[in-house]
Amino acid sequence: MPEKPKLAIYWAASCGGCEIAVVNLHEKLLEVDAALDLMFCPCLLDTKKKDIEALPDGAIAVTLFNGALRTEENVEMARLLRRKSRILVAFGSCAKGGCIPALANFTTTDELLATLYRDNPSLDNPEALIPAGTTSMPEGDIHLPALLGRVLHLAQAVEVDYYVPGCPPESHQIWNVIETILSGDLPPKGSTIGCGTLTVCDDCDRTKEDKRITAFRRSYEFYPDPTACLLEQGLLCMGIATRSGCGAPCTKANMPCSGCYGAPDGVSDQGAAMVAALGSVMDIGDTAGLSEEAIAGRVDAFLAAVPDYAGLFYKYTLASSTLGGRVGSSKSTPLSPPLSGGKCSAPPLTRGGREGLTQVPDCNLSKQSGEIAE
Repeated sequence: MPEKPKLAIYWAASCGGCEIAVVNLHEKLLEVDAALDLMFCPCLLDTKKKDIEALPDGAIAVTLFNGALRTEENVEMARLLRRKSRILVAFGSCAKGGCIPALANFTTTDELLATLYRDNPSLDNPEALIPAGTTSMPEGDIHLPALLGRVLHLAQAVEVDYYVPGCPPESHQIWNVIETILSGDLPPKGSTIGCGTLTVCDDCDRTKEDKRITAFRRSYEFYPDPTACLLEQGLLCMGIATRSGCGAPCTKANMPCSGCYGAPDGVSDQGAAMVAALGSVMDIGDTAGLSEEAIAGRVDAFLAAVPDYAGLFYKYTLASSTLGGRVGSSKSTPLSPPLSGGKCSAPPLTRGGREGLTQVPDCNLSKQSGEIAE
């Protein structure tokens, strides 16, 4: 019997939802097992890193890599799996665009760690300890991988063959992707697969009329009409700037689309597209005779109902967006030492005040592209 092609599924900075979506293939998992040898999946199998290193380059037919790149270990594994895989798929929103982990790019690593381990009302950390790079225990030393100064999406570290959007990808689309790969009839490299080419509005069967919005509202404030366009009712539905293919499950559940399938074809920045769309439908009333200051005041009052611009417009795509993160942050400039071969040395972060934090190495990010230097 010929050897089955090898399949690997790996998670980096992610929540595990992509693995659950694979499990949701239900009985089709038997067909996957019949066609592919699932030989690496850290949450299911005990395959070790050394086992992957021992494989010839290109020995894995397909790797579904989910999760953003938050640590030097994430980058090391991305490079290892790139070498060992004939097809590398950025699987899910975190690998494709950074997703929730990349929202950390709006702050510095020091501020992030201080918030997590010191400046938080739910903490019990009287010594203000910060996890160290190496901690000595009676049983031996524990080594923690260093944080990158900036959360990256997969293609900023390695070459990606295909992209599958979704947080997580819909299971029926995962099956479509698997069938496409097994058929050998693959689209051009770099394609986004397992999705549509239009917007969620094209998947959504709600009635759409003239979009003139007099106020933004949040879902807890009222019960939306289950048949009318949610955006026209004042809910900030991202469907107008989000790629189709999910089947619009959120709007069918009377909830606005949050944008997890990312930007549709022809749109490079999902957040910017959504902002532009909202600017064209906001109705701030008659402005005849008003000063520029008065008009600006109306706009500000209108937008005051939006509680979190970043979390709304860039929840899934910040790392791959034009913005990328906080403008002017130290993370935007090349820093040393460079990440070489998936390793970088990290000074330990220990106790002390906010001003005493030791910077985790930022691993030489290109100012133009955000890519890690080899």
